[in-house]
Amino acid sequence: MGQGQQERVATSLAGAVSEGIAASLASVDAELERRYPGDPGTRQPVHTVYVPGDAFTADTLRSWGGRALAALDEHTPDAASFAAVLGLEDRLAEDVYGRVRAKLEREPVEDLRVDFEDGYGDRPGAEEDGAAARAARLISEAYGDGTAAPYMGIRVKCMEAAVRDRGIRTLDVFLTGLMEAGGLPDGLVLTLPKVTYPEQVTAMVRLLEAFEEAHGLEPGRIGFEIQIETSQAVLAADGTATVARMIQAAEGRATGLPYGTFDYSACLGVSAAHQAGDHPVADHAKAVMQVAAAGTGVRVCDGSTNVLPVGPTEKVHAAWRLHYGLTRRALARAYYQGWDMHPGHLPTRYAAVFAFYREGFEQAAARLARYAGRAGGDVMDEPATAQALAGYLLRGLDCGALDTAEVARATGLTRAGLEGFAAPRRGGLTALAR
Repeated sequence: MGQGQQERVATSLAGAVSEGIAASLASVDAELERRYPGDPGTRQPVHTVYVPGDAFTADTLRSWGGRALAALDEHTPDAASFAAVLGLEDRLAEDVYGRVRAKLEREPVEDLRVDFEDGYGDRPGAEEDGAAARAARLISEAYGDGTAAPYMGIRVKCMEAAVRDRGIRTLDVFLTGLMEAGGLPDGLVLTLPKVTYPEQVTAMVRLLEAFEEAHGLEPGRIGFEIQIETSQAVLAADGTATVARMIQAAEGRATGLPYGTFDYSACLGVSAAHQAGDHPVADHAKAVMQVAAAGTGVRVCDGSTNVLPVGPTEKVHAAWRLHYGLTRRALARAYYQGWDMHPGHLPTRYAAVFAFYREGFEQAAARLARYAGRAGGDVMDEPATAQALAGYLLRGLDCGALDTAEVARATGLTRAGLEGFAAPRRGGLTALAR
């Protein structure tokens, strides 16, 4: 057969066979679309800062940034000393240190949760009402004048009988306050803690439905995080993964799964001295959460360390090394968000995040550029890898570890192009492979 001549193609199956298979899988196709819509493609904050409801003020965000910068000035006043404490490569030291300082000045907190649960405790009802109303007013004002963190909200008490009514009332006071102050901000995030049964998630859904109806809001407008900090939230009595059922019980409202390091560890009998994010029980819980959430659009958030960087310089340095190491470990395991409990954690949070993206930037950009241009190289990347590479670069851009111009130069792609690789429609990975 001559070159360029059409090859004869023969088939054996009638079109009815394909049509029959399509009909038999129609319900599966619909289920895949409903249950696994993929990542929402929105910015994911690198951390969540929890501040007790009675301690939250209009100055909280600025104060945290100022205290973090003061800690740097006192304990590592230059890039070399900061790099020496954390073990940063010399080539990254000046860049990472400069970016950390700039971040603390410009946007010290990416996600803030005003806490009315463990960090707040039991207070007289009128006092908690007032704190919730004040939180709503301050958050609304912050979004109005441009001083808000990208994401802000509250954590209420759980759905267990002893505190259920109090949690419901606090949420009502807070959301009503926001509505009266002008409406719900786009960056609003709510956290439901200590969830043990999917039915508690369903109860939260019904609560939010009632609020939306009362205010004429679009159904599904309000989402929430499901905090995983009990053994029952990971493994049910029948041996199934409860967290997977909780995601479905949220009926599309679940936005995240923050892990509660200390409550979960205590629930499994881990002694206080060994409760940490790298303990085997933590690794198991987060792995189950990660698999359950994959493809659903719900994001997993790592826990925190309770070792605070306070006191003499030697003690601060030790706490910084611990926090930096835990954050880098989490990032390598694809937990791109964690908790921070003290302003002194901010320098090492951002140092770890920035180093993670700066270290891998050149290789990731080159691989994605080769893939996008179908050029050769020493690595044969799959479409799913291109998706991961683009997601990596986008997360680096969002937090300030990478700059738009350098990413565009290295990849030849605009942000829209990166987003196309990072979040293709269902079936899009197959299309990209062709």
